[in-house]
Amino acid sequence: MEKAKLEELKYPIGKFEVPATISREQVADWIAVLEYFPNKLESLVKGLSPSQLDTPYRKGGWTIRQVVHHVADSHHNSYIRFKWGLTEQSPIIKPYFEKEWAELFDTRTAPIDLSINHLKAVHAKLVYLLKGLTDADLKRGFFHPDNKEITSLEENIGRYAWHGNHHYRHIKNALEKNNWI
Repeated sequence: MEKAKLEELKYPIGKFEVPATISREQVADWIAVLEYFPNKLESLVKGLSPSQLDTPYRKGGWTIRQVVHHVADSHHNSYIRFKWGLTEQSPIIKPYFEKEWAELFDTRTAPIDLSINHLKAVHAKLVYLLKGLTDADLKRGFFHPDNKEITSLEENIGRYAWHGNHHYRHIKNALEKNNWI
């Protein structure tokens, strides 16, 4: 497969780009995305058969089931990172091995309702928290040892709004490709 086509399959909405300036309106828009994302995802995947859920979203990619579980795991980790960023001075976060997590028994086999319900709860708590942040809170951040940079909380809001939409598009592309929607 040509490199450009593979890149398009991996990043169907493009890679996340941090705006030079992040406005309060932009943050509010991203929070709205996070608020409605769990129900949007649930609507997309509800009613899929086990066979459909176990279909990779692209050749060599995770299955739809793994993608749903990955989003819940990732957003759970992000919620904790927000809490650390708000309660510690530029804490060093602990990365996790998402590829290995995707191969765990639960991620490969568990009913997706477990992760949809988890995502609903995490997002409800996260959105409640984010709506109460001050401008100073939004400028706080955490240090990611992989990229060796401080990520501000406002940037992380955008990154996770993008992350959900990124994986939503993976699933939607797979459903469209197989004529399941």
